[in-house]
Amino acid sequence: MALSGRRKDRANGSGKAVFSIYLLLRLSVFGVLIAQFLNRNYENVFLCILTLILFIVPAFVERKLRIRIPDLMETIILLFIYAAEIMGEIHSMYIRIPVWDTILHTLNGFLMAAIGFSLVDLLNRNDKFSFKLSPLYLAIVAFCFSMTIGVFWEFFEFSMDYCFKMDMQKDTVLTAISSVTLDPEGLNNPVVLQHIDTVMVNGEMLPVDGYLDIGLYDTMEDLFVNFVGAVVFSVIGFFYVKNKGRGKKGKLVEKFIPEIY
Repeated sequence: MALSGRRKDRANGSGKAVFSIYLLLRLSVFGVLIAQFLNRNYENVFLCILTLILFIVPAFVERKLRIRIPDLMETIILLFIYAAEIMGEIHSMYIRIPVWDTILHTLNGFLMAAIGFSLVDLLNRNDKFSFKLSPLYLAIVAFCFSMTIGVFWEFFEFSMDYCFKMDMQKDTVLTAISSVTLDPEGLNNPVVLQHIDTVMVNGEMLPVDGYLDIGLYDTMEDLFVNFVGAVVFSVIGFFYVKNKGRGKKGKLVEKFIPEIY
């Protein structure tokens, strides 16, 4: 994949740090791709190719929409892609570090709120449009955009698990559950099972100390931390617009808002 003009500009002086990170991450992905191909792990080869494609999306968006993505935002996006696909999926960081998924979903909520805020803010500052949106409305749009992306991602994870048995919605081991299905009278009365320490499936004991939840807790936790990330940026964005970009919060938000060129 050839470097875009935007990448070349950065290599010539503008945004050298971003370009260096971009180049190092690409080289790392190529190394992983070769290793996975030699190990005949073709599913991971596909993930590497997908990662390389995602890496060029920011430059593609910049060129097509004629905007400049701030260096900090682009750096976080590139690291996020690498952390999710290469470190998370191929190197099993989702399993080795339980909070890995939580951190990424929180960051995703923050980033998606920033993107949603940017899209509307760019229109708000464009002379071709006659409407001017209030700071509160901008913050609400950013929040709703982030949560919508989070919900669609959970739909995607569920679809992959249901159709292809991928287990993207990681299981949670619970020592207590409550279910109306266990009501001996067949009514809507929840039966609570506490201190669960063994579970048997098809006559075999599962190697877990508790009930094996199949993704519900993971999904709700992902949406909750996405909510936290979205709220944080939406609040910061609200004060950014209200104060017309002045103050420390303004400088922070500007690092996540693209500029038209």
